[in-house]
Amino acid sequence: MTLTLYNSLTRRESPFEPLEPPKVRMYCCGVTVYDYCHVGHARAYIVWDMVRRYLMWRGYNVRYVQNFTDIDDKILDRARETNSTMEAVAERFIEEYFVDMDKLNILRADEYPRATHTMDGIKRLIHELENKGYAYASGGDVYYNVRQFADYGKLSGRKLEEMQAGASGRLETAEIEAQKKQDSSDFALWKSAKPGEPAWDSSWGKGRPGWHIECSAMVRDCLGETIDIHCGGSDLTFPHHENEIAQSEAATGKSLANYWMHNAFVTVNGKKMSKSLHNFITIRDLLDGNWSGDLESNPPQPPLGKGGSKNEDSLGKGGSKNEGSEKSKAVEPMAVRLFVLMAQYRSQIDFTEEAIASAKNGWHTLEESLLFGDLHGSQLGWDLDKIKKLPIGESEAVQQFRAAMDDDFNTPNALAVLFELAKELQRERNIIVHGGKTEIPSEVLQRKWQNLVKLAEVLGFKKPNLVPLSATINIPSASFSINKVEIISGLTDGEIEVMIQQRKDARKAKNFAEGDRIRNELKDRGITLIDQKDGTTIWHRS
Repeated sequence: MTLTLYNSLTRRESPFEPLEPPKVRMYCCGVTVYDYCHVGHARAYIVWDMVRRYLMWRGYNVRYVQNFTDIDDKILDRARETNSTMEAVAERFIEEYFVDMDKLNILRADEYPRATHTMDGIKRLIHELENKGYAYASGGDVYYNVRQFADYGKLSGRKLEEMQAGASGRLETAEIEAQKKQDSSDFALWKSAKPGEPAWDSSWGKGRPGWHIECSAMVRDCLGETIDIHCGGSDLTFPHHENEIAQSEAATGKSLANYWMHNAFVTVNGKKMSKSLHNFITIRDLLDGNWSGDLESNPPQPPLGKGGSKNEDSLGKGGSKNEGSEKSKAVEPMAVRLFVLMAQYRSQIDFTEEAIASAKNGWHTLEESLLFGDLHGSQLGWDLDKIKKLPIGESEAVQQFRAAMDDDFNTPNALAVLFELAKELQRERNIIVHGGKTEIPSEVLQRKWQNLVKLAEVLGFKKPNLVPLSATINIPSASFSINKVEIISGLTDGEIEVMIQQRKDARKAKNFAEGDRIRNELKDRGITLIDQKDGTTIWHRS
């Protein structure tokens, strides 16, 4: 089956045809490094990590570049608030970015260009545009002449007459710009220096670049004049990506990217999660459990608050503290990843406690099944070292997974394949734990587990670590011995099942105090029990 993806430029799905297969050149607009990343950022970079991983699994040689915007008014504002420098703020939050992304198991980019490190390329590109009549200098600034580019608006679908002034975005007041621009739709390529702000020498005088020209220069310097995939959030379609196209294609006469991909927002009660609306949750607060689901009633405070201490330490761990509100439990990084991938990347996701709880439960189901071979493989006679080195075989599950992902990265359908495999493995696990004989032949069970592990890796799910111990234990409720394997939370699956059975026995004997004691002990050790209507009890690791 051919991989098809939705191209924002053509507004339709089409087969993916790289310029120079198997090479794929992919560029993603990165963060502006002035604060901690929130769940909306997590979605974007999990999505593009998923796309990259799948392309690699399909045999493509992907070169993935993602920039850091390290010149920006927001960074300068943060530097002033913290009595710091633009460079120090940027360095700090680049480090914090990597802390968050590493936890989410996001692969490092092949290159992370920065605007401050691309200054020669930026100035060179502006000169090219000026020489070709697409840019003009005015009062120490340089502007792009939008009306000179006939295809302006082709990505966003906007007509020039409908566009408002101020497309330059972040750099100066509309009143001053209006005096320098030839047309209200023109946008800044270079801005003259302001007192007390960083500036670079240029033929137009000291200044700093506009936002849009930075990405055009970084794409060309790192990947060339035309790339395969350019991706980013849907909010970047206009003006940022539209202006990138205008700059790059005017300079080179070639298409900037053959495919444009945009991920949809994470929303809160239908509104985009954003720092400007104060309805965000930072990634680390979500992972640490320092959050409330009711963001509109208990909005997070601005990072420094009003009248807060003017030093960087006052930024704390994330800036989205909901003091005084009830805190929800910590969320495992892979549950965050599942929360993102449970929706197709072009569909909005509403952030709710229910959605996070569903993702947590779903991850625990996958987690337990991903551990199946480690826990029970030796008992079934498997050679785990050999299995882990084997390539994934062709099977109905693999075909279904590929069909889902080839359909514009339909992760909900791909996850359905994983959960079906997990369900089958859980059923066999329950039989094994209680001393029964598996219904599925060992070699078939082995392939199912191998498929689950390999396909989960394609989506970026990280299998939990196990620490084997030398001791061997006998489980009273089962007729076999297993090698004791201590999971990070401290109990093996078998030990948990024994305690659940002891709790059931206690409750059956009307000894509810003992039943509660066992439940609480399991809870203290990170195990949550859920009693079902049919009398069974399921559990997951918190």
